[in-house]
Amino acid sequence: MSKIIIFRYEETNGPGYFGEFLQKNDIEYHVVKVDKHEPVPSSIDGAAAFVFMGGVMSANDELDWIPQTLDLIRDAQRNDIPMLGHCLGGQLICRALGGTVSKNPVPEIGWLPIEVVKDDHTPQWCHSLPSALHVFHWHNETFSIPQNARHVFKGTTCCNQGFQLGKTLALQFHLEILPQMVKDWARLFLDESHPASASIQSRRDMLDQIAEKSDSSMKAAERIYSFWCSNLP
Repeated sequence: MSKIIIFRYEETNGPGYFGEFLQKNDIEYHVVKVDKHEPVPSSIDGAAAFVFMGGVMSANDELDWIPQTLDLIRDAQRNDIPMLGHCLGGQLICRALGGTVSKNPVPEIGWLPIEVVKDDHTPQWCHSLPSALHVFHWHNETFSIPQNARHVFKGTTCCNQGFQLGKTLALQFHLEILPQMVKDWARLFLDESHPASASIQSRRDMLDQIAEKSDSSMKAAERIYSFWCSNLP
């Protein structure tokens, strides 16, 4: 049976809630630990889908695995294989599909609101979501919306929060986040280089009512992941 292939770029940024969702629904997956120098597959053969997680690096960095990943994404898109990107993963998908990744006007760190883009082209599955979602962010860069893709999520301080192209869904935010991941990231990565602002939360605000914030995020994740998994073979 084909498995979902998940690419991890940092030990602290694994599948998270997405992995729990797959386990709960008896969907098989395999994690490629790029952070441990496990190789990017040279072929799409045998994969049911590809999922790309987040990381501290930029999609524009000159890392040996990035060109290989972009080639894999292009091949998967040509062959109508479902793909899902979280933050860095969404940016990699954007680059591979002809878009650009650039510095966002401000960093976004913490629990911040996004909205569903409501227009004549809004995908039907988006109508099952609340108009506004409160989700977790940790990024300095943003992606453009590639040609022919649908802009599905937007934000105030970062306009492009998600796009869909066929069976591919790219997200700028961390839908996979779990409470322990937030605590780990805040402890490991939040320092004086991230002064609190309208788009950067303090550690205290980030962890305040974390159970309620995570529960709301995971309810949205259930719906979004359910839609994406409906495209699996």
